[in-house]
Amino acid sequence: AMLVNRIPMDLAELLSQCGAEYGERLATAQLELVTDCQTGTQVLADGRLLWRVFDNLLSNACKYSQPGTRVYITAEPTQEQVLVQVKNISREVLMERFVRGDSSRTAEGSGLGLSIAKSLVELNGGKLELAIDGDLFKAILTLAKP
Repeated sequence: AMLVNRIPMDLAELLSQCGAEYGERLATAQLELVTDCQTGTQVLADGRLLWRVFDNLLSNACKYSQPGTRVYITAEPTQEQVLVQVKNISREVLMERFVRGDSSRTAEGSGLGLSIAKSLVELNGGKLELAIDGDLFKAILTLAKP
């Protein structure tokens, strides 16, 4: 099993690192990243694994977004959790089943590789849901607060 070390961590800091890391790739894909996460927003997570989740989601956004659009990452703390949404406009109209697939195999086959992100979020004690509305692709992460 993978070793998971969940500690309180600053989500705003992690997201700004993601933005810095992806700056060039986003620019090349003609995308603008808009992050809305209050400074000091804490989640209980394994930083390495959570980094891989956002890495996965941003990598997808760079590959599949419509050029000239924005990628949004918003974090909204609730009583016990932090709700994080990653949204982008896909260059094609997406079908719910195309992304979800019936098994992880189909999800992999779609090239979105989101089943990995899903299991990494679950290892972090959270959950990842995908929502599709026409060409709007939304990944919704629920993460625990410390």
